[in-house]
Amino acid sequence: MTSPVRVKTLRINDLDVSAREDETVLEIARENGIWIPSLCEIEGLSALSACRLCLVEVKGSPRLHPACVLKVEEGMEVFTNSERVAKYRRMILELMFSERNHICSVCVSNGHCDLQALAQMLDMTHVEMPYRNPALSVDASHQRFILDHNRCILCQRCVRVCDEIEGAHTWDLMGRGINARVIIDLAEPWGASQTCTGCGKCVQVCPTGALSEKGVSSGEMIKKRQFLPYLTTMREARR
Repeated sequence: MTSPVRVKTLRINDLDVSAREDETVLEIARENGIWIPSLCEIEGLSALSACRLCLVEVKGSPRLHPACVLKVEEGMEVFTNSERVAKYRRMILELMFSERNHICSVCVSNGHCDLQALAQMLDMTHVEMPYRNPALSVDASHQRFILDHNRCILCQRCVRVCDEIEGAHTWDLMGRGINARVIIDLAEPWGASQTCTGCGKCVQVCPTGALSEKGVSSGEMIKKRQFLPYLTTMREARR
């Protein structure tokens, strides 16, 4: 016999809300129309807390917490846009732009990029961090798709959707820190992969222009992610 799910009451900014004990602060905030940015979290995939843009402040805690993995607690007070949160959120976003080569004017996803859209929403007109300008490769060996490491923000959406939804686990992460890279199989060219099904789900969930489809113009580079919640529900129902 399963135990009943308890309901927790908490406050987010100036709003009193209630939530199931298994919900995260990010989930309950969105249910109540409170915006918290994120580039790694997407409905239908497991939470990873990779981008750290969903950081929030919790009263009584000395550190900031990623809302996508922060479980609700009774009586907790959360602040999603305090001066401290805004400062660190802006810093993280600038680090993303400076770590790789995000040049929106020549990117295939210009106008259809979650990273670019978030920068516009946060009114980021320039980057104060020094650019690293790494010389990264572009893998165009696949007959349909392109991987551009210059645009990757290491959100690992491609890794999770390929593993959790498609079941192929073609993608993974190699290296640490600024040297980390997403890889195909054992760091093979995409076109040589023995596990890639060619479904394109990884391209659809990519928040930037790191993964794109050949022969598709920038005006058509709109992501189609409706399959994620449906497939996740079907997967859970089969367990």
